Amino acid sequence: MKYIKLLSLLILAAIGFTSCEQEDDLVFIAHVPEEGISFSNIFLEEYTLTSATSKNIGERFTWEDAYFGVPTNVEYELQNSISGDFTDATVVGTTDANELSITIGNMLTYAKEAGLDNDPGTDNPNTGALYFRLMASPGTNGGLPVYTETQTLNVILPEATEGGGAYEVSTWGVVGSGYNNWGAFADAKFYTTATDGVIVSYVNLVDGEIKFRENNTWEGDLGDANADGILDSDADNNIAVTAGDYKITINTNDNSYTIEEFSWGIVGSGYNNWGETPDAKLYYDYTTDTFKASVQLLDGEIKFRMNNTWGGDLGDANLDGILDADADNNIAVTEGHYLVTLDLKDNSYSIVEATVWGAVGSGYNNWGETPDAALNEIQPGVWFAENITLVDGELKFRPDNAWNGDYGDANGDNILDQDPDNNIAVEAGNYVISIDFNDAEGPKYYLGKR
Repeated sequence: MKYIKLLSLLILAAIGFTSCEQEDDLVFIAHVPEEGISFSNIFLEEYTLTSATSKNIGERFTWEDAYFGVPTNVEYELQNSISGDFTDATVVGTTDANELSITIGNMLTYAKEAGLDNDPGTDNPNTGALYFRLMASPGTNGGLPVYTETQTLNVILPEATEGGGAYEVSTWGVVGSGYNNWGAFADAKFYTTATDGVIVSYVNLVDGEIKFRENNTWEGDLGDANADGILDSDADNNIAVTAGDYKITINTNDNSYTIEEFSWGIVGSGYNNWGETPDAKLYYDYTTDTFKASVQLLDGEIKFRMNNTWGGDLGDANLDGILDADADNNIAVTEGHYLVTLDLKDNSYSIVEATVWGAVGSGYNNWGETPDAALNEIQPGVWFAENITLVDGELKFRPDNAWNGDYGDANGDNILDQDPDNNIAVEAGNYVISIDFNDAEGPKYYLGKR
């Protein structure tokens, strides 16, 4: 039997050799691997699209090499379809590598083509689906392309609102050794309130001294020389502070001010095992007059409490979206990355799955041995974190604790990029970290060492 098989192989080889002699131009027929080709990145359940974050990376599509049976160059083409059947396919981008990214702006364009909008005055929906697939072609050999399965991305365009209690950034700020090492980076912002002349800052301080000044400049700065609660420009008027989270209120009508301990946070088995570590702090968003946390939650339960202490903590006993102090009011959550919003005006809240940007590296968590230092989206496209302890090393930024569209700074211009060798060198210390994805020059960041 073995001799028969061997004879058959020899005959086939001879036929193949003769064919090669007779045909100068061979037609290459692609071999489609049994496993096909598929996306390797993890997709979100829903993508929130806003014009303010249009420069953000919306999704980074990744995949393994396609194989066509023989060594050949492969070109990949990412396609979009409005209908979902790709009879209307358009090309998003091409590459011979293993990834292609699209921005929120790209996705907004596709969403509008699909008939979605964020105008509550129209009949058009503000939620829908976008469809993508990848085509792999075997170079110049003329073989047939292969495709991934269609990938559906569910999107939402938050409806535009009018009014809503949004305030403005004040010209005043907090400066000092207790915040930014006397101006080593931008002063902590104050915001206007519903009361004319009254401004407020929600700020994390370190042990030291502070005072208040306008427009980050030393002219007309104010402190409190005699500690009577009235701001003055006297000599030796720095205000001593201790480390912690505070609400600072200034009445510019009479220069009175208060500094009170203040922070709202998330506590529970769904975050920090009911307080074994500090609660997930909620940060103030002046554009909506709400407090927000971008946070990774675990399977478990959470509630909200003030100043990391038990007393006046709030949950939601009947799950109506309004916080209460009733019995058995823990809020069940599932593992994932979320934007949590708390409105103290009416105690309403929301927990929405969303991307969470964080700092990762040898300068923080040894490149991911523990969760990244989470930044919080305090305004659309603006991410912020205080009181982050770094060590000597390197840093970069990535979404959802995963290597998917990470950013660094290859040329040290404080504009984030995805170039090779773009790790950011950092020194040990306590930092304020910010990323502004709305900046016209590109995603701008700063690391403020305190």
